Amino acid sequence: MEKNVLKTIIADNMAEIPNYKVNFRDFRFERAGNYVFVGMRRAGKSYLLYQRMQELLVEGIKAQEMLYINFEDERLSGMTSGDLNLLLEAHWEVYGVKPILFLDEIQNIKGWEKFARRLADTKHGVFITGSNAKMLSKDIQTTLGGRYIVVEVYPYNFREYLNASYTDFSGKSILSTQGRAKVLRKFNDYFHFGGLPENLMFSSKRDYLTGIYQKIYLGDIAARHSIDNLFALRILFKKLAESIKQPVSYNRIANIVSSAGARVSTNTIINYIEYAKDAWLLTPLLNIAGKLVEKETNPKYYYTDNGILNLFLLDGNTSLLENLVAVNLLRKYGRSDSVFFYNRDIEVDFYVPEAETAIQVCYDLTNADTFDREVNALLKLSKILDCKKMLVITGGMEKSLKINKQKIEVVPAWKWLLES
Repeated sequence: MEKNVLKTIIADNMAEIPNYKVNFRDFRFERAGNYVFVGMRRAGKSYLLYQRMQELLVEGIKAQEMLYINFEDERLSGMTSGDLNLLLEAHWEVYGVKPILFLDEIQNIKGWEKFARRLADTKHGVFITGSNAKMLSKDIQTTLGGRYIVVEVYPYNFREYLNASYTDFSGKSILSTQGRAKVLRKFNDYFHFGGLPENLMFSSKRDYLTGIYQKIYLGDIAARHSIDNLFALRILFKKLAESIKQPVSYNRIANIVSSAGARVSTNTIINYIEYAKDAWLLTPLLNIAGKLVEKETNPKYYYTDNGILNLFLLDGNTSLLENLVAVNLLRKYGRSDSVFFYNRDIEVDFYVPEAETAIQVCYDLTNADTFDREVNALLKLSKILDCKKMLVITGGMEKSLKINKQKIEVVPAWKWLLES
């Protein structure tokens, strides 16, 4: 790697630090913390890096004291972990100061974690992003040695989306007809097009989402793992999108994909899904009532962003609502063994042990039979698991119920998102 090339890249990036337009996310940095931000492509990880750089500028740190590198820059093609120290050398030769490092999409450099460990050991401030969930693996965590705070980054939550849209959602505003109408219009956009930060800037949101999906599907999954059977991969993601509300088995998905003309084995399907999880496209939820084998082989899958899910659906409001609730729960409680569904004799969409909360999701609750089914499932679950809080999240209905001394809140999704 040519050191002069690195000097040019560092200087180019430094000039952008004060000028980069950032809608500050709802995140507060620990002053002495080093961070690894992981999440789906375009979820807003780079925004957090620029947010921190601009906060440091306000605190009096000079741009020359910061070193920002995006490892997807084509000028860094061919860079290896052995070249990483050249970044420090190039910066020191030009600016003569010890930099705070901002390393974007570092998963592109195999073996990066040893360099990151050394930076922390030598008391550099370090902020890292990556789009591969394997950055959370035990091996990498062991190498980093507890020197970094790991943060899972999701697309905007609804509050962040409203802030970035310059929409007032204060209590006083949403009490008025006009103020509430503005919030509901933004919720409709958020519901159908998701919360990827850059998407707010585009009028043709579906085209933008298609481009991001293609990048994840073709680049982060197919190309990275040398998958030739793109037809099978495409059918797999479509079928999982159409099955959002139901547990699915690997065998069943393999049979469905094969019947569509793309014959694949169950092991291949398992690998494809693992790749999609690594790329943060999909997240599984397990059945808390299931036995070990059933839990692992019959999960429900959710897409990290509603906008990408919606690319596959026609008239998919019920699926989009459940997906939206799932992602919000995962954002709040974590991606691993924190949020479940319950399926044994009764079906309850979500159960969160930490909060002792059970949630049903129903877009339209006006039908009496549907209403009774959703409410009765919660009441039955409360006799099996601790349920301090029970909710039915809807497309619009709102009311409070008290049945046999049990309280159930029926709340519209937009209001629940603002409250949670």
